[in-house]
Amino acid sequence: MSEQQTTEQQQTTEQQQDLGEEIRSLSHRARAASKRLAQMDREHKDRTLGAVAQGLRESRVALLESNREDLERGREAGLSRALLDRLSLDEARIEQLAASVEEIIGLEDPIGRVVQGRTLPNGLRLTQVTVPLGVVGAIYEARPNVTVDIAALALKSGNAALLRGGSAALRSNETLLSIMREALRSTAAPVDAVLSIDPYGRKGATELMTQLGSVDVLIPRGGRELIQHVVRNSRVPVIETGEGNVHVYVDATADPDTARDIVVNAKTHRPSVCNAAETLLLHRDAEKAGREVLRGLLRVGVDLHLDPRARDWLPVPEPEDPAQDRTQGEVLELTDKDYATEYLDLQMAVGVVDSLDEAIEHIGRWTTGHTEAIITDSVADADRFVAEIDAAAVIVNASTRFTDGGQFGLGAEVGISTQKMHARGPMGMGQLTTTKWIVRGEGQVRA
Repeated sequence: MSEQQTTEQQQTTEQQQDLGEEIRSLSHRARAASKRLAQMDREHKDRTLGAVAQGLRESRVALLESNREDLERGREAGLSRALLDRLSLDEARIEQLAASVEEIIGLEDPIGRVVQGRTLPNGLRLTQVTVPLGVVGAIYEARPNVTVDIAALALKSGNAALLRGGSAALRSNETLLSIMREALRSTAAPVDAVLSIDPYGRKGATELMTQLGSVDVLIPRGGRELIQHVVRNSRVPVIETGEGNVHVYVDATADPDTARDIVVNAKTHRPSVCNAAETLLLHRDAEKAGREVLRGLLRVGVDLHLDPRARDWLPVPEPEDPAQDRTQGEVLELTDKDYATEYLDLQMAVGVVDSLDEAIEHIGRWTTGHTEAIITDSVADADRFVAEIDAAAVIVNASTRFTDGGQFGLGAEVGISTQKMHARGPMGMGQLTTTKWIVRGEGQVRA
């Protein structure tokens, strides 16, 4: 090895050591803040969250400007339409963020709740109570709203939040972090309860994954590549929030208008998010409903990847409607790859199945365990679907877009867990807690 190579290797090693020290320092600061947060009462936490909501509204001009810079940079970098949509903030979304923080204020404090208690024959008094996890790390992509959601839920549940929001939303997250830390400062709450490692980039995120003992749990949100990278490489315990390869099955008894309205909403209400429907399964005897659903999807510009039987159900085009011509979706050939794809866009895989059994088998093969839905007028079929589908959320006769922490009354969500340990489905404050056993005695010793 040449002298120059040796010098470069030493510099790289020193840089890695310096980065490790920086991330460890932030983790320890978050740990210290979490201990103070755990002692704060509900009134203090709610007052701090109120200051966060107020700060979001008062700083909306600066926030919109920061977000505009991120969007311009994202377009230049060739970000997909789905990522740009996730990245985007406007007046309505900022107000929605502030309103979600206020909704969290109105929820009960999840800390200190007695789960169970009893007195043993020897006189020992046992109480199991809820306590914060401690330090919650989060790694996510192009989602400035997630910065607020996670921080607000962490604060209310007495946890410190250590955030990595990705380079795409760098300026937006800087502004949001400043707003939240000022709210903490103004209410005499620990300012380091919300910290960001964004300045340290991907290497900082990798280093965060090694902070076992300082960070209690790590939650990744984003695409499959990001999530699996964290799952495979983290030494910190991970709650896996999965991608959403979401199915809607239209049963033989489904009402055509109901089926159309639900499927179009599930696909198009906001196609860039994980609870948007990606695959449509049609029972072979649901041709009338299938035609109505396909017509509705094409009219709003959804590109359909159709199997041969579904293609035969295509409605007759209506070229006399100029508006339809401009928005008409395309018809494409279906492959197995389409069944495995989370499009996050105005595209959908469509197949015809011969039975409920086949629909359940298909979903079992391709599901990511996020959300699955059935549209049916049969109580028996609905009950079988609910019992046999293995997913975090199973929906009967409603849009998949309802799988959401806000819609479920949780105020917001840290993510939607697709695993089965500790938490599953939309994760609110309750999923950021654990329990502690308190044992009170009067000198008892074990024989």
